[in-house]
Amino acid sequence: MTTPPTLAKIIEHKRVEVAEKRSQRSLDELKARVADAPPPRNFFSAVATGLGPGGVNVIAEVKKRSPSAGEIRADFDPVDIALQYENAGAVAISCLTDDQFFGGSIDTIDAIKASVSLPVLRKDFLIDTWQVWEARAAGADAVLLISECLSEGQMMDMLILAHELDMTALVEVHDIENLLRVRRHVGFPHPGYMLLGINNRNLTTMKTDISHTVRMLELVDDHRDILVTESGIRTTSDIERMVRHGIRRFLIGESLLRQHSPGQALRELLGTPWD
Repeated sequence: MTTPPTLAKIIEHKRVEVAEKRSQRSLDELKARVADAPPPRNFFSAVATGLGPGGVNVIAEVKKRSPSAGEIRADFDPVDIALQYENAGAVAISCLTDDQFFGGSIDTIDAIKASVSLPVLRKDFLIDTWQVWEARAAGADAVLLISECLSEGQMMDMLILAHELDMTALVEVHDIENLLRVRRHVGFPHPGYMLLGINNRNLTTMKTDISHTVRMLELVDDHRDILVTESGIRTTSDIERMVRHGIRRFLIGESLLRQHSPGQALRELLGTPWD
């Protein structure tokens, strides 16, 4: 059995990738494209105050493979999957754009937004503000910032830039140390632009435990209205368990993508009937 790459290995590769991309596309070129782009859709509002089925707001994920799961979906059509999610009641789309480890592409964001009315998150390993500009130029409405990948200074710079570009930042944490580091910056630089995600997957071991979010709750009681639980949600019982703890915002992908119809799988997961 092949051991999945650790976060450190992914970041090592990402540094090389970003340096190569920066040499091919200048920041001025990205800024010019952003200046001509339509304004972002409101990802924060969709997730924090949206009206998902049964009061549950799902960011539904589009990805072809992952380091921990390998190939998830052979017949991968990201636009069709995103349309299925929208019709099934998702409030937003998460789009994996990493190519090396997830089989994604930055161009997928624009393709999805051309067919779907939901806001779209660029999910990738962001380590440089250049990537935030790249995300906005590609049509992303929000960016994922993984606290385990970033220093405090880098995090602040990206939060400020995302706000300046009218984008939402979904700031993800896994361990307690990083949660405590991020918690004091919730709402920076302005409320309404930042969501807090707790990843149930340990990015070092790639193991998943949905109890992880529940264990972290006492440290984020003041921020439950912007809290998103990520990874490992597979059943209606998982949803119901989180709702009992006051958690109503989810990022879900692999369990849906493994089904013949991801849209139907999402409907069944949320317990919503077919039209």
